[in-house]
Amino acid sequence: MSRINTVLGPISAEELGYVAIHEHIGYGMPGSELDTKWWKAPEERYEETVPKLRKFHEYGGGTFVDATGICNGRDIDYYKSLSAKTGVHIVACTGFVGGDTALPFFAQASVDYLVRHFIHEITVGIGDTGSRAGVIKVGVSRGGRMTDLDKRIYRAAARAALITGVPILTHLAIDAENAIAIFEEEGLPLNRILFGHVDDGVNADKTRDTWIAEQGGRVGFDTFGYETELEDPPFWARPRQERLDHFLRFLGAGHLDLALAGADANCSPLGWPGVKGHTVNYIFEDLIPDLRKAGLDDAAIRKIFVENPANFLSISN
Repeated sequence: MSRINTVLGPISAEELGYVAIHEHIGYGMPGSELDTKWWKAPEERYEETVPKLRKFHEYGGGTFVDATGICNGRDIDYYKSLSAKTGVHIVACTGFVGGDTALPFFAQASVDYLVRHFIHEITVGIGDTGSRAGVIKVGVSRGGRMTDLDKRIYRAAARAALITGVPILTHLAIDAENAIAIFEEEGLPLNRILFGHVDDGVNADKTRDTWIAEQGGRVGFDTFGYETELEDPPFWARPRQERLDHFLRFLGAGHLDLALAGADANCSPLGWPGVKGHTVNYIFEDLIPDLRKAGLDDAAIRKIFVENPANFLSISN
């Protein structure tokens, strides 16, 4: 039986339900916990987060994949408490959002060390929590091209994925040629990687989503809800209809089996105010209704939010 690591222990793929594939309980840059301008007490974060996860569960959401990497605010004991409180399965990740968020200790580490670290967090546990990571996070540092550190992280992630069977998700799908070259050199099948944020308002024209799918990679349209129509849109926002049309074109090109979607929402951001009104529940309140209005049937919606995530997240060995 296929299984997935969650913070409360392994579950079967059939237990996942509807999956939010790329989200954050709380994300911040290293040191954000010291930012006095946007600092929130743990009690405040809890009060802000629990209603969002409960609503997600009420809508039918089963699993929340937390894509917060090492050094960016992971708090596994907190995730365990939230999962037990709300009934939402939470999948935590090992790895890094990008090389430029890795603290010097990790930034100076060898590929072999990073491999061992990732494997430990997947097979033994993260810190002393006893909870195992269910996915490996990688990403391209700001600037749009992979740095030497990024390449070491990608290579280490590929080796750890091959050994443990967990998948990889990327923070951005930019510089996909270099990424795919590394994964292929390491012998990792590309259907074990989700190339994320192809719909990002800044980088959408750099991600070549159809080309990635043609190589066999999975493609994440996972910044839904960051819209230019918002009162105070973030710099990566995009017009709502433009993003939806992009996704529909991708599906229409025959790539339904490789498509995953999410909102990249922060339940309680760390060290920044977040985007007002944007939550993981955009998936149920806006995105799925928009897809239905566009003509997608229940089978296609289930494929995007249930079947494809279950296949992707299942440990492959």
